[in-house]
Amino acid sequence: SKSYVIAINHNSMADILALYFLPLNFRWVSKREVFRMPYIGPLLSIHGDIAIDRKDGAGAMRKVTEKGKMWIGRGASIAMFPEGTRSKSGEMGRFKQGAFALAKEAGVPVLPIVLDGTTTMLRKGPWMNWRNRITLKVLKPISAEEIEERSIKEVMEDVHTNMVNTLAEIRANKKQK
Repeated sequence: SKSYVIAINHNSMADILALYFLPLNFRWVSKREVFRMPYIGPLLSIHGDIAIDRKDGAGAMRKVTEKGKMWIGRGASIAMFPEGTRSKSGEMGRFKQGAFALAKEAGVPVLPIVLDGTTTMLRKGPWMNWRNRITLKVLKPISAEEIEERSIKEVMEDVHTNMVNTLAEIRANKKQK
């Protein structure tokens, strides 16, 4: 029942589907090329997800802020991959400031979510690895008050560190099982 800016790490296209297992009303921020994909693109458009042109950073941020605040005002959350793109190595990359700037501008908490296991979900061709285990861990939200009091960069770096450490814990626990 609360709106957030959701910060989730990005490993594969399966990440998008995995987030729908959480009982949250949210809209994605995604590169416009995804909106051109057959079947998926029209669904994203109908759903009200936010398409951005990554080549126009300032324009993309204006659009994220405008549309993001609109959806947050309607009670939805905004889901973003703060790395800006999928990780090729499986490790979490550097974060960009967009998600954190939106949270500050809209006055909402950031909800960090760590995802693991989606890189081995999809196989080459049309096949799925149905025995794959996906882990989705929701971390403690960063309050709107804390985001307001601190710099965007400080909040972003703390969230990144926490998510990297959580990902390492998830992977260590999987190895022990």
